[in-house]
Amino acid sequence: MGKTAIVLGASGLTGKLLLNRLLEDEAYTRVKIFTRRGLDLVHPKLKEFIGDLLSLEEFKKDFTGDEVFCCIGTTAKKTKDKAIYRKIDFGIPVAAAALAKTNGIKSFLVISALGANAESNIFYNKTKGEMEQAVLSLEIANTYILRPSLINGKRDEDRLGEKIGSIIMKVLSPFLLGKWKKYRAIEAETIANALHALAQAKPDYKIIESNKIQEIGAYL
Repeated sequence: MGKTAIVLGASGLTGKLLLNRLLEDEAYTRVKIFTRRGLDLVHPKLKEFIGDLLSLEEFKKDFTGDEVFCCIGTTAKKTKDKAIYRKIDFGIPVAAAALAKTNGIKSFLVISALGANAESNIFYNKTKGEMEQAVLSLEIANTYILRPSLINGKRDEDRLGEKIGSIIMKVLSPFLLGKWKKYRAIEAETIANALHALAQAKPDYKIIESNKIQEIGAYL
C-alpha cells in the first residue's frame, strides 16, 4: 500500500512545486492538503481539507498519514501585525508537529529560514528559531528543518523587495564561497526536490542549511 503525505502551504511557491512532485510519485497513493481556500487542481490522489489553519486542531481526525510537509510562511509586508505573524510562522508549524506526534506520524519536514535563532534580537529570526526548538522538542523520529536562503521562483504576487534581492544575489553568488556559500539564493524547485528526497532517504541529521539543501535538491 502506498504512502499518504500531508502538505501545509500547498498554495505557496514551494508548496505548489512539492505538491506536484508528490502527486507524480507512484510511492504516494494519497496527498492531503490543509488550506484556507481550495486549489484549482483536480487529481485522483488529492484530498483537500479547507478551514482555518490557525485552528489546526479541528482537523485532528483527518490529520493522518506517513509524512507531513510544512511549507507555511508569511512576510512582514503581508502580515504587519507581529502577533498574527507569530501565529502563522510559529503557531501553525508547531500545531502541525503536535498533531503529527499525537497521530503517530513518523516524519515531519518544515521550511524555516537561514539565520533562524531563538536568541536573536531580530523578530523574524527569533520566531523561526523558537519554532525550530518547539518542533524538535516533540521528538518526532524523522524531523527535518530546512533553512533556505533567499528563495527564487515565479510567484503569484509581486514582491519588489525580493525581486531586487534576487538580482543582487545573482550578482554576488559566484563570490559566496566556503562558509558563505549557504547565503546564495536558492530556487524554490530545489527546496521542493530536497523535501521530497529527505522524506525518502531519512538521514540522521535534523537541520539542513541552504547549501546542503542545494546539494540534496539539485536533481531535476
